[in-house]
Amino acid sequence: MREATEAPSRLPSLPLAGLFARGLLGLLFGMLGWHKVFAMGPVEHARRFFVEGYAETWIPLWALWAVGAAIPFVELLGGGLVLVGLRFRAALALLALDLLVVTYGHMLAEPFFDVTTHVAPRGALVLLLLLLPARAHRWSLDSALGRGSGGG
Repeated sequence: MREATEAPSRLPSLPLAGLFARGLLGLLFGMLGWHKVFAMGPVEHARRFFVEGYAETWIPLWALWAVGAAIPFVELLGGGLVLVGLRFRAALALLALDLLVVTYGHMLAEPFFDVTTHVAPRGALVLLLLLLPARAHRWSLDSALGRGSGGG
C-alpha cells in the first residue's frame, strides 16, 4: 500500500478536475452573461449597475456606459468559451479582467464589499484553471483541435 506522503506517479483525475472546474466557471459566467444580454439587456445593465451608481465618481460617463454595456457580452462569450474549452486561456484572461473591473466598482461604492459571495469563488476557479497543467485540459475543444490549452 502506498504511503500517504508519496506523490502518485500519475494523476488520472486531473482531466476530470479540469473539466469540472471549466464547466463550473463557464456556467457561472455564461449564465450570468446570458441573463444580462437577453433578459435584462446590456443597456439596462449599464444604466442600472454602472451609470446610476457611479455617475458622481471620477469615472467618465462614457466609460461607465461602454464598460457597463460590454460586461454582459464579456461574461456570455467568456463563459461559453471556457465551458467548451475553446481559446480558453484568452477567455480566462478576459474573465479575470471582468472580475477586476467588477471588484473595483463594488469596492469604490462600498470599501468593505463582501467578495466571498461573487468574486472569490469565480476568482479561485480562474486561478485554478490557469495553474493546472495543459494535460488537465485534455477534454476541451482546444485539445481536440491540437491547440494545447488555448494557445498559451
